[in-house]
Amino acid sequence: MPKLMPVEIIASKILEFKGKKVMLDRDLATLYGVETKYLTRQVRRNIKRFPTDFMFRLTRSEFLRCQIVTSNRGGRRYTPYVFTEQGVAMLSSVLNSERAILVNIQIMRAFAKLRKWFLQYGFVLRQIKTLEKNFGEHDKKINLIFKTIRQLIEPSPEPEKPKIGFHRH
Repeated sequence: MPKLMPVEIIASKILEFKGKKVMLDRDLATLYGVETKYLTRQVRRNIKRFPTDFMFRLTRSEFLRCQIVTSNRGGRRYTPYVFTEQGVAMLSSVLNSERAILVNIQIMRAFAKLRKWFLQYGFVLRQIKTLEKNFGEHDKKINLIFKTIRQLIEPSPEPEKPKIGFHRH
């Protein structure tokens, strides 16, 4: 049985793009122990299994904006495919090997771990953002209160009295 990466390392390869959790073709190829061109060839041969909600290709501008990958030759010839959780699950059927099955199990565990983490901590993160926003507004109000108190407590400078004296004209 091949040695597999821990779920935590696989989870670190899951990115968020266009509001979806996805994995890059090159990361998946590495996990499956195949070359990226082999993985993408198998996908193209079975393209009906990969609708756009399972897999999509980054546009050139998206690819350049993200600056996700560069190869040893100075860049990729083609923009990468990205796979959603469902697309990753479908990969095991087109990469029909024992390793593909085992890797898919690990990847599904990683996606599940991320979902669980988000359910547990997503609420807390939203609450922290709300508190940060509220404290920022409260800080402004507190500073205004201190300024007003200082103005009430500190003696105001006495107006200058007109000087009485003789003036030569």
